[in-house]
Amino acid sequence: MDFNYIEDLVTKCKNNDELAKEQLVNEFKPLILNISKKTFIDGYDIYDIQHECYKYLFKCVSMYNLDKHRFVAYATNAIKNNINDLIRKIKNRSSTEGNAALRLYDDFEKDIPSQEVPLEDLLCDRCDYDELRSALNNLTKDEMELIDFLFFKNNTVKNYAYLKDMCYSTAILRKKVTLKKISNYISI
Repeated sequence: MDFNYIEDLVTKCKNNDELAKEQLVNEFKPLILNISKKTFIDGYDIYDIQHECYKYLFKCVSMYNLDKHRFVAYATNAIKNNINDLIRKIKNRSSTEGNAALRLYDDFEKDIPSQEVPLEDLLCDRCDYDELRSALNNLTKDEMELIDFLFFKNNTVKNYAYLKDMCYSTAILRKKVTLKKISNYISI
């Protein structure tokens, strides 16, 4: 490859000379064919890879600084780097894109989540709710105030201790005792 000839072609390409663009393509054709033969990208055939390489070649022409006089090295590295980036991007692509997301089979309706709540779950939830209500009704006023403050009003034990002007460890102990009392009543 004659480097001065390539620099001359790049200068003409920057001035929109179509013949110079064709000659530049012919000069880089062996390199691009070599890269496209050695490269596998899922979803791309050899002609797609060649097209990507030519696209990067002309992007290099548009971005090249004519004062550098190193176009061959610049374009070669840019083409290789961009193909590697394309491989990386395709490899890291989510499985929810492309062919991997298109699984159709006969019983796919079983995989669709139902919006209905089964009757057994409703009855169990109702029983659990009733048991919890009964357990809470057996708490003292202070214990009920603690449960209400922590769980229904979404506060912290630290805030409860500060509000009641007590030691943090005392508030933690009171919480443990109250939860144990509720647990014992429910498991009876």
